Amino acid sequence: MTSDPVVHDGRASSASGASRSGIAYTVGAYLIWGVLPLYFIALAPTGPWEVVAWRVLLSFVFCLLLLTVMRGWPAFLAIVRQPRLLGWTALAGLLIYINWQVFLLGTLDDKVIETSLGYFINPIFTVLLGVFVLRERIRRLQWAAIGIAAVAVVVIIVAYGSFPWVALSLTASFGMYGLVKKKIGPAVDAVSGLTLESFWLIPIAVVTLIVVGQTDRITFGAEGAWHTALVAFAGIATAVPLLLFAAGTRRVDLSLVGMIQFITPVMQFVVGWALLGEPMPPERWAGFIIVWIAIAVFIVDLVLAARRGRRERPIVLV
Repeated sequence: MTSDPVVHDGRASSASGASRSGIAYTVGAYLIWGVLPLYFIALAPTGPWEVVAWRVLLSFVFCLLLLTVMRGWPAFLAIVRQPRLLGWTALAGLLIYINWQVFLLGTLDDKVIETSLGYFINPIFTVLLGVFVLRERIRRLQWAAIGIAAVAVVVIIVAYGSFPWVALSLTASFGMYGLVKKKIGPAVDAVSGLTLESFWLIPIAVVTLIVVGQTDRITFGAEGAWHTALVAFAGIATAVPLLLFAAGTRRVDLSLVGMIQFITPVMQFVVGWALLGEPMPPERWAGFIIVWIAIAVFIVDLVLAARRGRRERPIVLV
């Protein structure tokens, strides 16, 4: 027995490898989500309602292929036989549909910067859900971040003169979606979950396409081969980042995920402001700067909590 703590090389190497792959998966998911506004804008003249309808249907087809290739049908059928899990996946499907639809309405209405605001606020809203729904206790810095974020929303509403319905709808829908996924837990794997969520939305997608066809026109297949291929890619563009995110979060600490997730709104903000030229008057800058201060407080809290966790972790002697 040595007096110095020794870490088993095999276990350390395995944990390190899992952590590196988890970071890569998670970063990949957030990078894809960050550039999605440019992809959806490239689908013009396809409108937001038609895009989301095809997104649902093509995601379902892509997930069926994944279940077949990955031999996931036994796990999927086991989930189907559990009514409680089916109910949770139906609710998750409805929430992610709202999120997708609001995101497309905002993106195609020149509100990419406002969509980024929604995802900046989302982690703080998730903490609030933990307090009021899951009865979790949070730290003082987290309360400070929540208060600062609330001030930012008020500033944007009062000073900028408009209610950020896109941002707050995205925050609420994705936050509630995360809560439902937490309730489901590991009982439903990522591919089976997305398959079921897409399945429940098929009637909504079909009705949407009928209405679009009656009131306007269906653009899929009518705007040339390149446009058709771009729209057909919507299923992959939807499913891949969700699956990368699920794979990544299983391998890294949630505190790290909490810091990585700001990649997406930063990229969306840059896309809206620098590439698409959306307006940022002083009043809006003021609101965003206050939000960023709240995020800085939030990240400081995550870093401090992670350091405390490492110090309190027991040392195993081998």
